[in-house]
Amino acid sequence: MTSAIGKVFILLLVVLGTFLLIGSTITDLTGGEKDVSAVGKVDISPEGGEEIFWGKGRCYTCHSVGDRGSAVRCPNLGVFGQKFALAIGARASERAKLRSEKTGEEYTSTDYLVESLAKPDAFVVEGFKNEMAIVFAPPISLNVDEIKAVVAYLQSQDGEFDIDSLENPSEVSAAYFQRIEAATAAGGGDPSAGEVVYEDNCTYCHMLNGEGEEVGPDLTGMGTKGLSFLEDAIINPAKVITKGYETRVVVENDGRQTKGLLMRDDPDEIDIVKDTGDVVTIAKSDIKEITIDETSSVMPGDINEALTVKDFQDLLSYLMLQKQVEEGS
Repeated sequence: MTSAIGKVFILLLVVLGTFLLIGSTITDLTGGEKDVSAVGKVDISPEGGEEIFWGKGRCYTCHSVGDRGSAVRCPNLGVFGQKFALAIGARASERAKLRSEKTGEEYTSTDYLVESLAKPDAFVVEGFKNEMAIVFAPPISLNVDEIKAVVAYLQSQDGEFDIDSLENPSEVSAAYFQRIEAATAAGGGDPSAGEVVYEDNCTYCHMLNGEGEEVGPDLTGMGTKGLSFLEDAIINPAKVITKGYETRVVVENDGRQTKGLLMRDDPDEIDIVKDTGDVVTIAKSDIKEITIDETSSVMPGDINEALTVKDFQDLLSYLMLQKQVEEGS
């Protein structure tokens, strides 16, 4: 009996040893034990960017690089025929000169590459349509470091990989990286599309950088409030009402009520702006009382229902960019 148990025990040791040997061999063949702390980190290098370009970024669905790939929807980023005599790393220097002339800002080759990913409609190559996907928005959703890695890969195509230009970006590139970070924070929105949503829905009541109407609070610099504040301000505008924009309830001597924002207060009369945008002028001699309704806001509480999920994310990403406060404000 003891002998049989001993044999079984020896067999178990042999089987266990075999599994450990196989596991060790597989680990060695796949590059060794992985550093758990490195998981999720992006390799900002040509190699790291190449992996994203031909993988998660799905850049290959529209671009080829030389004779690698078969996509023709967007420009070939390698050397290919007479139209593309230079690969994108060298081509970017020429494009940077064009962007400098067009914008009046000093562009580097890195600035051009960053812009081509952050705002692809800024420069559309002749003969191609403006149809490049927004790579930092769903479904691709690249973050800033992943985009920097792709730029590194593009730099290396007949150009110089310049890590310093990515780690210490120029004002042009830094502004675009901020744009991408705002989009990422807002769940992957597109600030350019968000600007359109803002103009269609918000300019009638709000000022932004000196433009718009003064019915509601000035939104200049609003991005400094953070994402959570902006979400609440849109979804539940009565939660936190800016001082001076409280909803007034005016009761006249004959019992009529007018509810809205106090926009003018003269010795003889006041103006109340209702949530419809209509302005009601009331003589002070006709007013019985004025109270503040702390539970409501003149801003429509269902505006988020009127927006699609994409519109909402786009609007948030645009507002997150508004961190520059005007002088004197």
